[in-house]
Amino acid sequence: MTDSVAVEVEDVSVALGGRPVLRGIDLAVHPGDFMALMGANGSGKSTLVRAMVGLRPLVGGRVRLFGTPLDEYDDWCRIGYVPQRATAGSGIPASVWEVVAAGRLTRRRLLRPLSRADRAVIDDALEVVGLADRRRDAVTNLSGGQQQRVLIARALAGEPELFFLDEPTAGVDLPNQQVLADTLGQLKERGATIVLVAHELGPLAPLVDRAVVLRDGRVAYDGAALLDHEVHQPWFAEPHTHHHHHERPAADHVPQVSSPVDRPRGEG
Repeated sequence: MTDSVAVEVEDVSVALGGRPVLRGIDLAVHPGDFMALMGANGSGKSTLVRAMVGLRPLVGGRVRLFGTPLDEYDDWCRIGYVPQRATAGSGIPASVWEVVAAGRLTRRRLLRPLSRADRAVIDDALEVVGLADRRRDAVTNLSGGQQQRVLIARALAGEPELFFLDEPTAGVDLPNQQVLADTLGQLKERGATIVLVAHELGPLAPLVDRAVVLRDGRVAYDGAALLDHEVHQPWFAEPHTHHHHHERPAADHVPQVSSPVDRPRGEG
């Protein structure tokens, strides 16, 4: 196992309150993948992402990040995690710039002042998400879609290689969904590896290279990108429809493109 696999999930099972949620999941995410993790509400999508970043304990199986077992992994600056339905301000008065600046914590020593390079990365993150002109505004004054973009910028400020985004378009209006799509398109162009949890893709659909569909805590499909309506077809429940994703070579170069992992909220 080497860095040629960004995330490896092997025979992973997770239970919540004694109830099985994930059952024997096998999955590999390669550098440069833009993977959509899809399925109905309650299929285990969000639980799987949280298991990948250590927020959900495993009942069985193994997770590796960049070749390192999850319980030994400590290079968290390589990981960016944008939680589901979180508020960027977390109830604390803060400006957009301050929230995004918090994403640099994984890249500098505690209490060390922000350097010119730190500030340049923060400014770039704000530009990428289209909020440079709102940097001094209070986060609480932004719309839900704009707050979601602040969280993406906060993750981006840590310059991660691997992004996990948990339903970033949930409850977001169409114009903001389009801006999110443009933002993720830029990350894709930079060579980032992206795991996106989504019930429906909407404007994000053209970006997706690979779809993995969960049903009842199992992988029902792993293959080429799908249209939203195809994901919810009943034939995905049939075992013979499970396709294995063919491994492809790692990208020649994956540029640095996290924030401390947030605590989980709802399950999806």
